[in-house]
Amino acid sequence: MLAVIIKSWPRAKTEPRDGVKTEGTKVCNWHKYRRLRAFFLLKNLSFKTPGAACGPFFPLLYSIHDSREGEYFRTDKSYLTGKGAERMKRKIAAVLCCLAMTMSMLAGCGNAGDSGTDSAKETEQKEDTSSKADAAEEPQEETGGKDEVTIGFSNDADSWDPCTGFGYTGSPLYSSLVKVNGDDKLENDLATEYHVSEDALTWTFKVRDDVVFSNKEPLKASDVAFTFNTTKEKATYMDLTMLESCTAKDDTTVEFKLNKPCVTFIYTIAQIGIVPEKSYSDKFGLSAEETIGSGPYKLTQWDKGQQFIMEANENYYGEQPAIKKAVFLIQEEDARFVSAKAGDVDIALTSATIATNEIEGMHVEEVESVDNRGITLPTVPDEGKTTEDGYKIGNNITSDVNVRKALAYGIDREKIITEALNGFAKPAYTECDGMPWWNEETVIDTDVDHAKQLLDEAGWKDEDGDGIREKDGTKLAFNLMYFAGDSMRQAVAMSVANQAKENMGFDITVEGVSADDTVKRMFSEPMIMGWGSDSPMTSYMLYHSSNAGKTDFYNPEFYTSEKTDEYLDQAMNSINIEDSYQWWQKAQWDGETGTSMRGEAPWAFYVNMSHLYYVKDGLDIGKQRIHAHGAAWPLVANLAEWTWN
Repeated sequence: MLAVIIKSWPRAKTEPRDGVKTEGTKVCNWHKYRRLRAFFLLKNLSFKTPGAACGPFFPLLYSIHDSREGEYFRTDKSYLTGKGAERMKRKIAAVLCCLAMTMSMLAGCGNAGDSGTDSAKETEQKEDTSSKADAAEEPQEETGGKDEVTIGFSNDADSWDPCTGFGYTGSPLYSSLVKVNGDDKLENDLATEYHVSEDALTWTFKVRDDVVFSNKEPLKASDVAFTFNTTKEKATYMDLTMLESCTAKDDTTVEFKLNKPCVTFIYTIAQIGIVPEKSYSDKFGLSAEETIGSGPYKLTQWDKGQQFIMEANENYYGEQPAIKKAVFLIQEEDARFVSAKAGDVDIALTSATIATNEIEGMHVEEVESVDNRGITLPTVPDEGKTTEDGYKIGNNITSDVNVRKALAYGIDREKIITEALNGFAKPAYTECDGMPWWNEETVIDTDVDHAKQLLDEAGWKDEDGDGIREKDGTKLAFNLMYFAGDSMRQAVAMSVANQAKENMGFDITVEGVSADDTVKRMFSEPMIMGWGSDSPMTSYMLYHSSNAGKTDFYNPEFYTSEKTDEYLDQAMNSINIEDSYQWWQKAQWDGETGTSMRGEAPWAFYVNMSHLYYVKDGLDIGKQRIHAHGAAWPLVANLAEWTWN
């Protein structure tokens, strides 16, 4: 096996990475780690295929970057002698051990469609003593004084352009007028102060005069105006329909004119990083060279689909970060686990299905989020109506508010967390649990008896003794959709379906569907969905009647309520965000009704997912704000605060 592997290295037909001096040697293209997933799942792997070492075996043999010595695995003979040879021997020994474990896993694998979780668990359970001995021989690196991190990441960027939506959850590449800190409070960033007119239509910001972009060009109010006007013009991810105009009054003053009051505009401002007008073009954000910001870091390398590298911006106006260089490796979940276990990354995104596996020298960081999972419940009956696109509207089961509330009260959230998520979640009650505008009175206890009573009062009873309730000849039954391929949502859906049948007499069929099918069916069938935002604008989009039936996933339930609209409009018309909190809270529950499960329950919320990361001991990732939907970019929004202890 060893001879085959070594012989295959020179056959690698790859190009050297940008910035790596190879001195005539060939550097393996590490992006072939993607084959690792297939390697774990395929049963009939040919080990003697020429070039296999840079195929399926490659991720196990090749370290992207040896943080101890700053070298890359090479194929020249000098690297296989002396000190390099000793390191290589240890790597090869570990590889052979891993291969042996992998084959044993494949022999016992009965389903080629496994997600990779079982592989990770088996790897943890079947450590080879020889690899432990090798690890013991090699001196362990001291963490003190380090200024670099390598991150097993899940997301690449299509573009690094904030004007098309990049960095809306925070990015170390860009500064914004205001930002959300680790206490989930708004604070000034580029802005020194701002005020809002009495009619809430004019917002005026004073901008710092000591800021330059990473290309050393000064940042002025005109750059702010250009950024927002360009973002509005592009009309991609960021919603700026409320913005009439943005004008630089002088070098340090910028004025926003709105066409309607919008108190959440301050959060929109926090989501948009400022770009330089003079350097902006159609190519902006499409390469490292064309990515220019004023944040604590700058993008220095981007191998699309493989890795990107950020380095400290020496021209940053704030305190210089302790981490001078961050290497992001774009990896799938099982590859991130293998990299973490091999010690090749300092932090790796993981999931509830894998995070129970221990990795020596690392611990699991569990970050609180509003990344929730719940069920959308169509609130109108099926009356033969369709959307403008011809999609069916309404459901005669879930249009009954007592059915919706029964699905809220009769499901044990802690059981879902244990069964489906290995304990890595918290119960969810609204779309904004824990945020400043959340109404704590929306919390409900599991109460199966109350749920049964609600169904009884609504006329849903098991008349034929088959365990399923019915009413007027209609069974208490519906399909519950989830995005096909999302194992987490599937697990939540299965737990809900099982509990609903056992506790209350529902007959729920869980069904994985494509995104295209979801758009066609979500107006008439319940769906496992998730939201999570650091802006109360999400609440407005989810429940205001003006958004009912839109194809953007916000209000497929066709929920409408004059009272809710009144509260949401009051919130949006507030002069400042703090004044608006009371109205968001009333919309959720005013003591009699509301959008929450105590009220009209267009959603049944169940869990807030914990965002999970394997973190090397000694690495401090700072005070993380409550994470929005998506576990990747919120993590590194505060990269400038990370330190090695």
